[in-house]
Amino acid sequence: MQFKHPEILWGLLLLLIPILVHLLQLRRFKKTPFTNVAMLQRVVSESRKSQNLKKWLLLFTRLLLLASLVVAFAQPFSSKSDALEKRETVIYLDNSFSMETKVNGQSLLRKSIQDLVQEIPESKTISLFTNDRTFTNVTIKQIQNELLSLSASAVQLGLEQTLLKAASLFSKENGVVRDMVLISDLQQRQSPTLAFKDSIRFHLVQTIPDKNNNIYIDSLYLGNDDGNQMSLNIEVVGLMEDETLPISLFNGDRLIAKTAVKGNSSEKTTSVLSIEKDITIQGRVFIEDPVLRYDNFFFFNIDEGQKPKILAISDTDSSFLERIFSSNDFEFLNFELSTLNYSLLESQNTVILNGLKTIPSSLTSVLWEFSKNGGTLVVIPSQEEIDVAAYNRFLQPLVPIQFKTNIPLVQNISRIAFDHPLFQNVFQKEVTNFDYPAVSSFYGNTFNGSVALSFDDGSPFLLSQANCYVFTASLAQGNSTFINSPLVVPTFYNIGEMSLKNPSLYQTVGKDQRIDVAQRIGRDNILKLRGSENEFIPLQQSFSNKVQLKFGENPKSDGIYAVMNGNDTIQNLSFNYTRDESVLSYLDGNDITGFSRYTNLPNLFEKLREDTSITDYWKWFVIFVLLFAVLELLIQKLLP
Repeated sequence: MQFKHPEILWGLLLLLIPILVHLLQLRRFKKTPFTNVAMLQRVVSESRKSQNLKKWLLLFTRLLLLASLVVAFAQPFSSKSDALEKRETVIYLDNSFSMETKVNGQSLLRKSIQDLVQEIPESKTISLFTNDRTFTNVTIKQIQNELLSLSASAVQLGLEQTLLKAASLFSKENGVVRDMVLISDLQQRQSPTLAFKDSIRFHLVQTIPDKNNNIYIDSLYLGNDDGNQMSLNIEVVGLMEDETLPISLFNGDRLIAKTAVKGNSSEKTTSVLSIEKDITIQGRVFIEDPVLRYDNFFFFNIDEGQKPKILAISDTDSSFLERIFSSNDFEFLNFELSTLNYSLLESQNTVILNGLKTIPSSLTSVLWEFSKNGGTLVVIPSQEEIDVAAYNRFLQPLVPIQFKTNIPLVQNISRIAFDHPLFQNVFQKEVTNFDYPAVSSFYGNTFNGSVALSFDDGSPFLLSQANCYVFTASLAQGNSTFINSPLVVPTFYNIGEMSLKNPSLYQTVGKDQRIDVAQRIGRDNILKLRGSENEFIPLQQSFSNKVQLKFGENPKSDGIYAVMNGNDTIQNLSFNYTRDESVLSYLDGNDITGFSRYTNLPNLFEKLREDTSITDYWKWFVIFVLLFAVLELLIQKLLP
């Protein structure tokens, strides 16, 4: 038993008063001889016995009454040892897309919000956070409307991130009981390996839907051309074998195609739709599946793409460049150094110095400015002796390399950096039995940076720094077999394509990505993206011939966005949510140690209420006071 006011128990010393009074009443009387009357002696003897009994009963009654009164004022109670300590509660509510699945006809997210509103006392101060919002030191009444209107988010925090954020919301005060409540469906992609803090009590409420057979559009891509038509391949995941599902294709709000996809034994089922070639499409593919709705839509767009502009300055044969940079994909120009119009350089995306013996100072300054404005440079030395000083002077601010003398030594180009951006999507696997090209001579150099291709001895053949690529040997046929090898096409093609990063059919919401817009804008102008419901200004960098847009946190929602320069639409960009949330596979909460696991929120809050519940006994002692007072009166009245 515990007491709210234990200092009042000193009042029990007052029990000495009735004891002293009683002792005084029991003092011995002096005997006085009296008439020897037998009957009178019996009456006196019986009266004294009765009075002694009455005094003892009154003593015990008054002692108990006074003791009960003192204990009642001390307010005795019973509870757990930490029931009276200060408590802090932090709640994580998972509002990722997977929480939109249903249980008993209601989404997991809506059900969790309703339970929180009903179970948390209105006066209790809590901190609550979701994947995209945080409420610190509030009552449930203050945030009730915001919770009831809370929507699902494309963001999902991992378990480790969740615990770190929860820990940051607790105060640093000592002697506080800290409860962290995690409400989530615990998708399988979250890591169960966690580091728990001993100072925090963790409680898990895992919500599980009725169904987890979700059907969704995973991706799409363009297929083969067939005259005036091209195929649009749509990959659908989740169909059972022989299960059919209709697919609709819209251009804007206009339905342009419809078909049905039939499930097979494979994980993904591909449906093919035919669309017209060489037309602008603001596409939206739609399926109907009730389990999750966010992944029933897939947005894409086909605009008239901008071709990267490539200009070669050649003092040697450049026919291999003309074959690689075909007119279907690039705008290619080739000039000799003596006939070059310098004014053309600023409008290009890539400039290739092909076999120059020297680099004039006038060209050096122009190309420095070109590189500074985001242009890509490719440097291929001449087969004949080059002006090493002019080359080094030109390369010094661009690439940390110093050319030395020409070394007449046959070397195989045998080492490929498969993780280099030029070759990331070229090879299905790392090749070991490749027919490697070779060179007869190369320029010695000092370089410490990114190397895409190397010789047998590890020295660089093709190196890169930012937007500049440098070959250390001539590619002329008399010196190298590189232009006849399969490597030459992906190398130069990817250099040219990466110089103007055209958008693909669609982008992914929340992913860091870069898109180049071939548009020249004024110094004070900015590009913005406008969707059907909102608009935003992305991070951007303006160059002389393009604007580079960078995306990360924005946009936050999927859809088709128009790239606007003032009131003019330049092109369209499509964004889709990642499909990670569509895979409805869950962790078993029982396998995660460190959590107290509950099947639902009411059970959890009932347990938390029990932990803080206090059983008061002072009312019983007040009743005892009244009973002993009544008992004293009865003793006074009934006993002689």
